[in-house]
Amino acid sequence: MMHGNQTRTILLPDGTALPAIGQGTWNMGEKQSSQQEEVRALRSGIELGMTVIDTAEMYAEGGAEVVTGKAIAGYRDEVFLVSKVYPHHADHKQMITACERSLTRLGTDRLDLYLLHWRGGVPLEETVEALEQLKQSGKIIRWGVSNLDTRDMQELWSLPEGAQCMVNQVLYHAASRGIEHDLLPWMRERSVPVMAYCPLAQGGRLRIELLEHPVIQEIAQGRGVTTSQIALAWVIRDGDVLAIPKAVQLNHVADNAAAVNIVLTPEELTRLDEAFPAPKGKVPLDIV
Repeated sequence: MMHGNQTRTILLPDGTALPAIGQGTWNMGEKQSSQQEEVRALRSGIELGMTVIDTAEMYAEGGAEVVTGKAIAGYRDEVFLVSKVYPHHADHKQMITACERSLTRLGTDRLDLYLLHWRGGVPLEETVEALEQLKQSGKIIRWGVSNLDTRDMQELWSLPEGAQCMVNQVLYHAASRGIEHDLLPWMRERSVPVMAYCPLAQGGRLRIELLEHPVIQEIAQGRGVTTSQIALAWVIRDGDVLAIPKAVQLNHVADNAAAVNIVLTPEELTRLDEAFPAPKGKVPLDIV
């Protein structure tokens, strides 16, 4: 058992240290028949040190939160629990109810981090006020955002309490580097980490292009590790990005946990930069 073996951490603006690789739950909770396997995978990940678990009311319309709740039963104090609110629930009235429903499904009295899932029609100012209200009541410890681009983050920072935001969760992997142009530098200036969702690309053709790329394959073979471990090591390479891959098979869970200790060499990073060049200019935020 590798419990607590996660050595590399990222720091939240409030000083909280978190393991650089956590666990995602997107697509979990959709089938009753898979629930036991999903619970087992999340528990295995917790035992291997991946104690950040990210879920959302949107995932399987609460089904992923139910699975997560079962997985963290008996582990709650060891876990850093993250959920997300739908944009259309992000107003004063509905957010309190949405959060309470999430807490019920998760079987807990608090969220460690609550995120606005993406920006909708509710003014950011109202969303921030509602998040701060949840914080005052103890239902959430801290809050952040997801899928906000640089301009949205600038607007957020202009609001009273807007800079209380702890993270921005966005899509990020070697084959999708758009955030490096302006969003990531902007966040780094303010010491706000990124949570990278789909750090192994979002399935299908793009995942194959990433994980079966000859350069990633060669580096993985040279180190005796998997291509997914190299892809994850790349995402967390700078120490201020937290990756949240999803895995259901126990061997994949173990691979993800072990990737935290892979530090890529300057030569390897140069080869990956050449294979997956960063964009030269601003590109729209990649969202799935």
